Amino acid sequence: MITQQISRRWPQLVPFWQLMRMDRPIGTLLLLWPTWWALWLAEGGLPSLHLFVVFTLGVILMRAAGCILNDYADRNLDGHVERTRNRPLATGAIRPRDALLLCGALLLLALLLVLTTNTLTIQLAFGAFALAATYPYMKRHTHLPQIVLGAAFSMGIVMAFAASRGTVPPEAWLLFSANLLWTTAYDTFYAMVDRDDDLKIGIRSTAILFGDMDRAMTASLQGLTLFTLYLAGTRFELSWPWYLGLLAAALLFAWQQWLVRNRERDACFQAFLNNNYVGLVIFLGILGHYLVA
Repeated sequence: MITQQISRRWPQLVPFWQLMRMDRPIGTLLLLWPTWWALWLAEGGLPSLHLFVVFTLGVILMRAAGCILNDYADRNLDGHVERTRNRPLATGAIRPRDALLLCGALLLLALLLVLTTNTLTIQLAFGAFALAATYPYMKRHTHLPQIVLGAAFSMGIVMAFAASRGTVPPEAWLLFSANLLWTTAYDTFYAMVDRDDDLKIGIRSTAILFGDMDRAMTASLQGLTLFTLYLAGTRFELSWPWYLGLLAAALLFAWQQWLVRNRERDACFQAFLNNNYVGLVIFLGILGHYLVA
């Protein structure tokens, strides 16, 4: 809807909107859910308006900046991949310099937001940026870029605790680990979509590393995600709605494994998209705990 309105009123802005992946909010949601998990748990319920705004807007800005950095790094590769060949930098709709200027503006806005928090959060923010900036190049040197992405996608968790409590307790690192495992699993589904093209152009991924074991490995990662979340729930002393949320997540994971059973491109992409609901049901489990507490 928003993309269509922009296309009608400001058609010249459409490539930039697409570059920031604003027309595809799934990545923002997958970053937002675990950040919100951490905010609610760190604050023991509804977070302050200040932290909610800082982290929600921060996720949106950093995801957009990360997409630009990724497309800039892959501008000479995306044209050889079916799913990415129409991206603005690959088609020449946007000049690389203009993309970097937009990225710089987004990063500046994100920095201004994080400067309203504390020193520890600011320090962690620089670590988050380092992970986001190096991720696009990992696929050229290692078969494990999904793990780097998982770490980058999990930094919002530790930053939320740092902003709320001024420290990062051990249970926060359990959430970090669970989210890293989960991200590695769903981004492997994403990589399975591109596996044939990636093999041709020399791009590496966990989907290529796992090979015929891809379904078993993603299922194992999902199982470890649930177990780590279970441990986190015991440390946070969460009640039955949390575990109901984990049960719903387990059922969604089972559905995703059914989707990818034949390794078809569209089905693997649908399995990836389905993880939005995983983040949602876990968040609802946290909300439920505080409602019944």
